Amino acid sequence: MTVPRTRTGRGDPDAARAPAPAGAAGPGRVSSGSAAGVHGVLALGVEIAGARKSFGPVTALDGADLSVEAGTLTAVLGPSGCGKTTLLRAVAGFERLDEGTISVGGQMVAGPGVRVPPERRRVGIVPQEQALFPHLSVAANVGFGLPRGPERAPRVDAMLELAGLAGLGARMPHELSGGQQQRVALARALAPAPSVVLLDEPFANLDAALRVTLRTEVRRILRASGATAMFVTHDQEEALSTADTVAVMRSGRVVQAGTPDEVYRNPADLWVARFVGDANVLEGEPVGEGKVSCALGILECRGETAGPRVRVVVRPEQLRLTPSPVAGAVLHDRQYFGHDALARVTLPDGTDLVARGTAAGLPPDRTHVSVGCEGEVIAFDHSRDEGPSGEGGAPVG
Repeated sequence: MTVPRTRTGRGDPDAARAPAPAGAAGPGRVSSGSAAGVHGVLALGVEIAGARKSFGPVTALDGADLSVEAGTLTAVLGPSGCGKTTLLRAVAGFERLDEGTISVGGQMVAGPGVRVPPERRRVGIVPQEQALFPHLSVAANVGFGLPRGPERAPRVDAMLELAGLAGLGARMPHELSGGQQQRVALARALAPAPSVVLLDEPFANLDAALRVTLRTEVRRILRASGATAMFVTHDQEEALSTADTVAVMRSGRVVQAGTPDEVYRNPADLWVARFVGDANVLEGEPVGEGKVSCALGILECRGETAGPRVRVVVRPEQLRLTPSPVAGAVLHDRQYFGHDALARVTLPDGTDLVARGTAAGLPPDRTHVSVGCEGEVIAFDHSRDEGPSGEGGAPVG
């Protein structure tokens, strides 16, 4: 369980004010870069240290720290009002920090006495609503931020090929599907070879089936390009299935960053455990090294067991239900999702649990079952602050 440490890039303030490269776009456009090949996107990291931003009495960022490794895809995950969109806008240069520093590709772009304008940060943006120009063709949209010259057309063709849009350059945006439009927006952001690509809830406006397909496509495109990318989302499944690193935000701070497996299996606190995936939380007490006693019996655990009382986190997929006419637990309220199913189980003491399994593997409704637990559970000291019970905060991103 780790709270991320940020390696703060200091940069050179004079370098931060250096003129933009030839062909740089004006305000509102993606900044231009060299017309490199498909694999020419510069894979440089993003470093954020002590970022603070308030809107009047509302604190959106409260000392956020995050280091994004070069060439990786990082999901900034959190509830509404946690500050994730404000953090993304600050990296893009659309919001000015009150305190803290931001470095992109090893160059400080925001900090004391330094503020590089958005069009000079070499940052590509994929907005939630795509923002394609309806009067321009697909190829013209992709090449919008590129300087004119002989390398422009080959670069556009390379981006269309990378995005799986080869042969569609002459079409207009309204002639494309929603998924194709999203890929055009991504190809446009990647075309100028930015240091980092920022995606603002890129799958929010798509239907469920298309979201799954497009997540895979976007991940493939970004990996093939070698880009460093950050995207914000409130969807836990989206973050865990798509990103190399998940950064969880709460109340304007990054409270944990790690691989999807690390964040899910070793949450930094009880709030993260509950937010990142479903969690059954039971009262318990340590009964020896690596063991805890709770309503499910004595279980193997990891985490905090020094205190006399703990809260025990059991993931729904850890529960094993076996039909037993003499058992006191009862299964009820099955929810079928196709690939799996959820069921609510009431223990003899009245404790309600949620179990996950295949539809064929879960017993029918109103079945008496014995309840077992597979694998280690996670223990948190009972006296420890578990964080806010709800999302809280004003809707600032």
